[in-house]
Amino acid sequence: MAATATSVAVPAAIDRKAVIQRYATYVILLGLVVWLSANLINSPSQFFSAGMVGLNLGMLYALIALGYTLVYGIIELINFAHGDLFMLGALFSGFLLTTVMGQEHSDFLGIVLLLVTIVGTMLFCGGINVTLEFVAYRRLRRAPKLAPLITAVGMSFVLQFIGLKWNGSTPKQWPSVLPEGSFGIGDFQVDYSLLAVIGVTVPVLLLLRWVITSTRQGKAMRAVAQDQDAARLMGVNVNRTISFTFLIGGALAGTAGVMYQQVVGTTAYNLGYQLGLIAFVSAVLGGIGNISGAVLGGILIGLIQGFNDGLPYGFGQKWSQSVVFAILILLMVFKPEGLLGRPTTEKV
Repeated sequence: MAATATSVAVPAAIDRKAVIQRYATYVILLGLVVWLSANLINSPSQFFSAGMVGLNLGMLYALIALGYTLVYGIIELINFAHGDLFMLGALFSGFLLTTVMGQEHSDFLGIVLLLVTIVGTMLFCGGINVTLEFVAYRRLRRAPKLAPLITAVGMSFVLQFIGLKWNGSTPKQWPSVLPEGSFGIGDFQVDYSLLAVIGVTVPVLLLLRWVITSTRQGKAMRAVAQDQDAARLMGVNVNRTISFTFLIGGALAGTAGVMYQQVVGTTAYNLGYQLGLIAFVSAVLGGIGNISGAVLGGILIGLIQGFNDGLPYGFGQKWSQSVVFAILILLMVFKPEGLLGRPTTEKV
């Protein structure tokens, strides 16, 4: 009898939990739609402007989040130094473009030198990331997960110290070579800087997707992510594949650093802490380890932040990070694997 009662009670409890999760999701989505609709009706132009700012932020978050999700997807390491790598990328791009090349104005030559700066910064950040993997993480692959995690925190402090010595303790202003101003679409204004960010980010993301899905090295990355030992038996060079992954992640952080430095025009030694943390939230929101999820999470977080900061019915900028983390906590409660992630089970 007791066995019969147990077999009936467990499915009922599971069904009740699923129903509660489903209705809670509907309530959250309904509240979000009502909030956005009220703001859109109240001030369409402000709604559009806030959306443009959010999309701009979201593109940068997506570039940084991809670095987190690539590394986690292949060796299950949360690389806390990745945000500080982005900070160094922003510093290096300002140094290379303004100090070394002496370009401070927006003209054709400035755009050409900006493209050169993007390539140089991608190589710079990619090289640092590969060096970190070789020096700090490679020997800890078979160690308990806490060891590489603590090492990543330590590497974060090292990079932040380099940024402090390079940038100084106060924020530094840099000139931008991007065209200033905006153009109108009806009653709405679109900044040229947003077009520049989209023009750089979208081709980079498409190139990354092609590398992972259509090249031999991309297949090796997917094989190593599934099972390193099996991939090694099939002839895959695991060390080289993991280094290549760190190289791509660093290059993406460098690209994000260049665009942030050009759009915002300010660098600081602690820049990577705040933006890196939000980018990490984006990766978790989309489903860490999932490339499409990282892009989706970054854009969603950027839009939420933009709407919260810029709409008349919002919590305002001072509550921006609280809103972002509240959404992450809600998602972790109802869908812990993220929006596009797959549920996993822990072995006991």
